[in-house]
Amino acid sequence: MTKVSAVKFPVLRQITCGPYTYLLRMILIGLVLLSAARLGLVLWLYDRVAPTDQLGMIFLQGIRADLILLCIWSAIPVLLSLCWARPGLQHSWFRFSYWWCLTGLILIAFIELSTPAFIQQYDIRPNRLYIEYLKYPKEVFSTLWHGFRLPLVAGTVLTVAAALLLHRALRLPKHTLQVWPLRQHLLLWPLVVFMVFAGIRSTTAHRPANPALFAITSDAMVNSLVINSGYSVLFALYNLKHEARSSGMYGKLPETQMLNLSLNWPWLQQYDFNNAEYPTLHWQQAVKQRNKPLNIVIVLMESQGATFVESLGGAPVTPELEQLKQQGIWFDNLYATGTRSVRGIEAVVAGFMPTPAQSTVKLSNSQQGFTTLASILKKQGYHTQFIYGGEAHFDNMRSFFTGNGFQEIVDLPKINNPVLVGSWGASDEDLFRTAHQQLLALHQQQQPFFSLIFSSSNHEPFEFPDGRISLYQEPKNTAYNAVKYADWAMGRFFEQAMKSPYWQDTLFLVVADHDNRVYGSNLIPVEKFRIPGLILGADTQPEILTTLSSQIDLAPTLLSMAGISSCHPMTGRDLLLDSTSSGRALIQFDNLFALMTEDKLTILKPDGKAVSANYNREHQQLTLSEEAVSPLQQQQALAQVQLPSYLYRERKYNDDIPCESP
Repeated sequence: MTKVSAVKFPVLRQITCGPYTYLLRMILIGLVLLSAARLGLVLWLYDRVAPTDQLGMIFLQGIRADLILLCIWSAIPVLLSLCWARPGLQHSWFRFSYWWCLTGLILIAFIELSTPAFIQQYDIRPNRLYIEYLKYPKEVFSTLWHGFRLPLVAGTVLTVAAALLLHRALRLPKHTLQVWPLRQHLLLWPLVVFMVFAGIRSTTAHRPANPALFAITSDAMVNSLVINSGYSVLFALYNLKHEARSSGMYGKLPETQMLNLSLNWPWLQQYDFNNAEYPTLHWQQAVKQRNKPLNIVIVLMESQGATFVESLGGAPVTPELEQLKQQGIWFDNLYATGTRSVRGIEAVVAGFMPTPAQSTVKLSNSQQGFTTLASILKKQGYHTQFIYGGEAHFDNMRSFFTGNGFQEIVDLPKINNPVLVGSWGASDEDLFRTAHQQLLALHQQQQPFFSLIFSSSNHEPFEFPDGRISLYQEPKNTAYNAVKYADWAMGRFFEQAMKSPYWQDTLFLVVADHDNRVYGSNLIPVEKFRIPGLILGADTQPEILTTLSSQIDLAPTLLSMAGISSCHPMTGRDLLLDSTSSGRALIQFDNLFALMTEDKLTILKPDGKAVSANYNREHQQLTLSEEAVSPLQQQQALAQVQLPSYLYRERKYNDDIPCESP
């Protein structure tokens, strides 16, 4: 082992513990490192932390969470030590334990150094998104380089510096490293194993500790400060591995009770659910009777939530949308199901409810034969296509779409002479120009069509052509300016569409997939799930729809408005059939699930507990109720999150099961 010339940490130098010396030092250094990182985050976000009056508990419970992570990392070397840490293998053992511990500390430092940028974007510590994005290194690195260059460079430099510092703090001279005699080791090893696994479990309760145990405030972001980023990422990995059973994190209902509660909504009472094997399958009769069903075009706007829509309480950066809403059905009380594009896609295109697992866009059981609008319309002779300015493989979209009814993918390689190609693909004006050409060609072929157009300019690093809009703010590359540009490009598209022959035969939906940055001091930032929605085109008459609605209601409504009767398993509401009964929205936020009915929410937590809350839309304030959630309330919410997991797991959302029309 290389000699350390001048150990700069005299206190640490005195800490030895036989074969567990490096492990003990790692735990002590790790506690200092993680506590310092937590202190930095608390000072940075003090305006959010102070109102909770939990400053002391954040640090005390934080040490507990830090011990869990450090004990997890210590478990393997502790288990190996009985066989390896012997006098004859002393050199090899200490070399292995040193590099194991140093690697752990460097990983901890790296994740903690990247945490501020992640919180700035997602208002929470690194979680499953931190892992999922690693699948797309090209897009992610391009985004980081163009939008977060300074934090990226600074983080890299600081990580290298931290590695050198940790090397000096951890390393010891050879003569101080001694293994215990075998007898002593045999006597003490069970105690060490017990201490490590007790540290991992961190509680004597029935279930081991999990992030929900550290939820000490009503602010999800502040709760995430209690734990550390490494623990948050590891727990996310665990949930990803056990995604098939993820709905059980909130509790479990018997199948019959779950199905009865799931289908007990006023707008579903008019349907016959008479297939025992496929319990949500039914025949939907279109309310609008037409001699020739309409084409359907969905314009899915990236990250364009209510934050950017003035009439919904946001900034005045979507003037084109505000003008267009005068010509169609405007959704004034519409909510997204989640915070990711794939979550919006599964809700809007497949009418599928959110689960705590990954979106079905990415899951294996839904890559073929899964019900979508495209699979329904393909059977009725429609040409189905996905039009995207980037590369359709991102987030597994190409696989999901091609396996579930989409016959054609038009993405970046098929966009001719783009004005600008940024980190996420061609600009939105290139996208909409291509879309217009596609729709014209299909109309000329007298081919009915379903097209999904997905924008991308409103995405870090917010790249768009110069000279198109008057900037809302300086500098240029901000979300508000990107949204204004995307809105401008969308407005030009509709200006062309209204003058085109396909307009009178086509129904358009403009809707956001989710908001830009979902954050806030509420346990669930409900205001950040509110999104704009607009149906226009053909013979659509202007209307403002104030009924509480969810993204999963859009697909059944589009089918009904277009005059398309069909057999499908979607449980969303046809708003032409029923727009007066009390609505509901389903919200998945991190590891929380909420059922929203009018101004009340039932929120499920991963520890099996539930809380109720009241939401004031005008003031955007969520107030937790002191009253206990009734068993019926909890069961109703639990049924909504358990149903989609059941339908996915048991493959009961198939698109090839027929049902008879009434």
